[in-house]
Amino acid sequence: MTMNFTKPPYTITGYILNLLSDISEKIGEINAIQLNRPPAELRKSNRIKTIQSSLSIEGNTMTEEQITALINNKRVLAPQKDIIEVQNAIKVYEMLNDFKPMQVNSLLNAHKILMNGLIPNAGKFRSGNVGIVKGSKITHLAPQGVMVTGLLYDLMNYIKHDDDPILIKSCVFHYEFEFIHPFVDGNGRIGRLWQTLLLMKKHPVFEYLPVESIIKNEQSKYYEALNKSDSLGHSTPFITFMLESILKALNTLYRIPNISLQEEDRISIFKEVTGQRSFARKDYLQYFKNISPATASRDLKSATEKNILSKNGDKRLSSYSYL
Repeated sequence: MTMNFTKPPYTITGYILNLLSDISEKIGEINAIQLNRPPAELRKSNRIKTIQSSLSIEGNTMTEEQITALINNKRVLAPQKDIIEVQNAIKVYEMLNDFKPMQVNSLLNAHKILMNGLIPNAGKFRSGNVGIVKGSKITHLAPQGVMVTGLLYDLMNYIKHDDDPILIKSCVFHYEFEFIHPFVDGNGRIGRLWQTLLLMKKHPVFEYLPVESIIKNEQSKYYEALNKSDSLGHSTPFITFMLESILKALNTLYRIPNISLQEEDRISIFKEVTGQRSFARKDYLQYFKNISPATASRDLKSATEKNILSKNGDKRLSSYSYL
């Protein structure tokens, strides 16, 4: 059955193809050194960076240190609106794996959590008409409110059924989402969040990759790429900017010195590799080639004691499976 959808306008240029190739190569290198799920400490700091950067783009004043304090249930002196924005974002990013990036209802649910207590109609598409104003100028007139639902479903069908790589489609989604401007407020943070969700389903590294911090550092170029795509009537400039930002973020992760996986990280990563299949210590060692047999034994013993693994058999005949 052929699914009908409108393909948004854009061109895959030679430069975009080169960026795609560089990104794919970098993801391959990161997977090879098992950085696709970074160590727990790095995951936590990158998550904080992502929240701080995405909200800072929208005018939130809170620092990474203040966000860390909030996560640790400490009191923070900051405007109440900023604190609510951060608390909502923390909740949403903790639930990343629960959202279904191909479903409009899931997107509405994410917006409801992200904008709870900030606007009266969180989780609902706008019904009125809106324009984006910079200074005294309207820089973007969004489609009419009555068109929003249809446009969003059409965009989701493009993501589901078009054959272009997800790296391209996620950028197109991000741009088209901002163009449609489906909510009264919160469109920027949801657009960036949803691009992450679309990418992490194919490449787990994106769950903890702070692409938003690159965007924040180049905020004027981000808006320039959006405006240029608006004036040209296609998303090619925005795709180019976002792929450049993704490559920079991947390079940042790859260059972190002396990065080493701990027991908790190895056990967590191997669960994704092996799923529900049973495995032996030698399988674990074959995957983590840089650890000794004694370290592998300690990892497996500790995970068994913590009821993460169940163990069958004894000594060399032992096999393990995730509970």
